[in-house]
Amino acid sequence: MGRYVGPVCRKCRREGMKLFLKGARCYMAKCPIDQGHPPPGMHGLRRSRKVSEYGQQLREKQRLRRQYGMQEGQFHRVFEEALRRDGITGEIMLQLIETRLDNIVYRLGFASSRRAARQFVLHGHIAVNGRKATVPSMQVKVGHVIEVRDRPKSRDYATKSVDAATSQQTPTWLSLDPKAFRGEMLSIPTREQIAPVVNEQAIVELYSR
Repeated sequence: MGRYVGPVCRKCRREGMKLFLKGARCYMAKCPIDQGHPPPGMHGLRRSRKVSEYGQQLREKQRLRRQYGMQEGQFHRVFEEALRRDGITGEIMLQLIETRLDNIVYRLGFASSRRAARQFVLHGHIAVNGRKATVPSMQVKVGHVIEVRDRPKSRDYATKSVDAATSQQTPTWLSLDPKAFRGEMLSIPTREQIAPVVNEQAIVELYSR
């Protein structure tokens, strides 16, 4: 199944919360969530039946996957990698997702949304440790330096995004030099620092069925 290219506000309406998929537009008054729009579909207003345990687990997985813009295959591979590592599987899964290159670019403010960050990386505007990186799913490690390449087109786009990123602060596990368009990963983020609105244990239980 290919990547979803339809209206992204539909995803927020389905989850009943803001997933911040459209950058600065999500903070505007016309946001469907702020206006109280119902879930999509002709029966959106009538969806009040009791949800099963499986349905709740599936909803948690879909919410997290959509928030980070990942396809099902990508998401499942991340879970399998977390399962192989020592530690709490749910927390490791969140750390692996959070330290993807496209998410780091978004967290540093070089792009207005995760989807825009993915495109920014794919088009070759980002360098990691001085080398061009074009794989959005690349795992960034502690000490890696992420910067916008010194090209007029790359810097112009990043400038607009950094100027517009007034609503978000750079996470404490990242450092940012906005004038040099450079950031560095200082540490692995903890569960409290990531703080997504999701029950990751429900996702682990879903994949463990």
